[in-house]
Amino acid sequence: QVQLVESGGGLVQAGGSLRLSCAASRSISSIATMGWGRQSPGKQRELVATVTSGGSTSYTDSVKGRFTISRDNAKNTVFLQMNSLKPEDTAVYYCHGNSICYREWGQGTQVTVSS
Repeated sequence: QVQLVESGGGLVQAGGSLRLSCAASRSISSIATMGWGRQSPGKQRELVATVTSGGSTSYTDSVKGRFTISRDNAKNTVFLQMNSLKPEDTAVYYCHGNSICYREWGQGTQVTVSS
């Protein structure tokens, strides 16, 4: 199985930026969809962004125009560029991969946005 490890989380003021990275233990070229989800206290985990092997991206409405997901198959890494952060973005962010024979989530990285 391909293990996913997130990094890049931290504390940032509203309006600031963070870049999250998801490092995979092996090639992600064959994984149809890579993405990021998040979960805050008292809420269920939600997908915020996905990118397919063909480069197509999708975002939840609340982050459109602010977040950008990308994947670098050569580096076995998925990124989430987060700009204009809001306190509502505070959550643990998880990397995920999904394909016919693969479904996995990383351990998560904390993102805290102060007012």
